[in-house]
Amino acid sequence: MPPFAFSLSRLCKRAVLILEHRFLTVRQLGQIQSNLVVTGAICDSVTVRKLYARYAIADLSYTQSRSLLRSVSDWNTVIRALSENGQPENVLWVARNMMRSDLLPDNYTFSFVLHASAEFADVALVLMYHSLAMRLGWEKHDYVQNGLIHSYASCKAVDLARDLLDTSCNRDVISWTTVMNGYMKIGEAALAAELFDKMPQKNAVSWSAMINGYAQIGMFTEALATFNNMVIAGIKPTHSAMVGALSACSHLGALSTGKWIHQYVDRYNTELDAVLGTALIDMYAKCGCIGIACEVFNKMLHRDVFAYTSLILGLADHCECESSLQLFRRMELEKISPNKVTFLGALTACSRMGYVMGGLEIFQSMIEDYGIVPEPQHYGCLVDLLGRAGLLEQADMLVNRMPIKPDSYAVGALLNACRVHGSYLNLEKLIVQGLKLGSLAHTGVQVLVSNIFASVNKWDNVQRMRKQMHDTGMKKVPGSSSLQVDDVIV
Repeated sequence: MPPFAFSLSRLCKRAVLILEHRFLTVRQLGQIQSNLVVTGAICDSVTVRKLYARYAIADLSYTQSRSLLRSVSDWNTVIRALSENGQPENVLWVARNMMRSDLLPDNYTFSFVLHASAEFADVALVLMYHSLAMRLGWEKHDYVQNGLIHSYASCKAVDLARDLLDTSCNRDVISWTTVMNGYMKIGEAALAAELFDKMPQKNAVSWSAMINGYAQIGMFTEALATFNNMVIAGIKPTHSAMVGALSACSHLGALSTGKWIHQYVDRYNTELDAVLGTALIDMYAKCGCIGIACEVFNKMLHRDVFAYTSLILGLADHCECESSLQLFRRMELEKISPNKVTFLGALTACSRMGYVMGGLEIFQSMIEDYGIVPEPQHYGCLVDLLGRAGLLEQADMLVNRMPIKPDSYAVGALLNACRVHGSYLNLEKLIVQGLKLGSLAHTGVQVLVSNIFASVNKWDNVQRMRKQMHDTGMKKVPGSSSLQVDDVIV
């Protein structure tokens, strides 16, 4: 290799390394470009396209106005950079400008614009690019076909995605999994399972998609069965599969399966990141093992708002209310901003331990310090807190002055407080108000009202309430629970 060629190659590599820096201004990019021109490295296509991509991210209008883009490959470089930088609207805008410049998109262009169209879930846009791909002869290309299938599935036009899959000559595991996932997202679990069974090859991603799909639509037994089949088939569970299975364990009380997943994580030194750690905390808390949930939390290297929230709620549910509030304070000290669910857990803890002043301070902090608008559940917790403490007048005042319509939880909490503290005069007034507002239109609350009337021998009112429930088709939903016995959910 001639000395000048070696020197030029080294300059190009150095320029590419500099262009890898995340934050570069247009001025800095201009200086790099000038250096490339002076040294002759501007002739290297790889370096120049990297420069185009960085110009696009820093200032898209600059790239356009300077007419730097001359070939389809140049345009694709910019489009790809914008796509990887999470700018789908700019991807579509640049693609339109490219076609206005009398350049036709190729298979790479279509893969990026279809992905951008999927981000907007705009089926009309996908149909337009599909039509263009057909006219230009790119429809059967692997990248384009998978892009079309993914885009249609993302737009919930799963029938169109299925038609493409059925007529495809190059069906791979990605296209099969995409359509299957699309069925799950629209709640068509049976069609997803049928497609899954037909798949000629299944990989860890397709198994994970089925597990998470079942978990997300509430079919937890099926999710856990699919996870067990995945293990039996000798497929190594992915991070996503374990999170989905742990979610199912949480809802089913499948502690032994949850423990098996935890042991698997430890055995193979799987990184206990925020998502997997939170899933384990939630599972142990809901299966009654709050101590192990705390151990998992303490072992996590990185704890986010969801990990804290999960344990705060778990501790409150296990009547470890003081520990729950201590964790909430620790979270604030570590500068992790609580979300609305975190505050719900903290208020629940205050309510169960009768910590009135603390609950009021937390409620006020939620509004003033964090700018979170209280939802009916937050007001319900506050009403419950005041009611448990016997502060019925304040609780009644809160219900009447709520900036939103009180729901059945808030009114139900106040009714129960009046019943516990023997304030039957207030009960009569609340029941009349609740019926007018429609906030008693909940089975549990109406059963509570009926029982309250029965406790004071007002049988005419009991009969009236039960008739109203019958006429409106309301039925008391029986309680249910599940547990795992010898690896079987019962």
